[in-house]
Amino acid sequence: QVQLVESGGGLVQAGGSLRLSCAASVRTFSAYNMGWFRQGPGKEREPVAAINWNDDSTYCADSVKGRFTISRDNAKNTVYLQMNNMKPEDTAVYYCAASRAVLHYSDCDEYDYWGQGTQVTVSS
Repeated sequence: QVQLVESGGGLVQAGGSLRLSCAASVRTFSAYNMGWFRQGPGKEREPVAAINWNDDSTYCADSVKGRFTISRDNAKNTVYLQMNNMKPEDTAVYYCAASRAVLHYSDCDEYDYWGQGTQVTVSS
């Protein structure tokens, strides 16, 4: 069983930055692919970014490319999402997810474990 706890959400003005963290309670954190998803008001959950367990290769949704960066620190069992130049449309609940095996990083059905989410609000 993997428990994921997100933190770092909050209110930020457009153009500002936030860094989300997701701490995982599992011994073999380095063996997990990690992803960030978000769900805005009245919208479906959508992929944001993901990072491979083996070579740290990353995936980023087109909507956040060049603005958001995913990274991980296996020594701290933590994955991060650095969000820069934020826009009002980034307003959403952000979820961290984990899976040992992922074929399509953008497919939320491929992730086995989810955090409770953290609210991010970007004001214009």
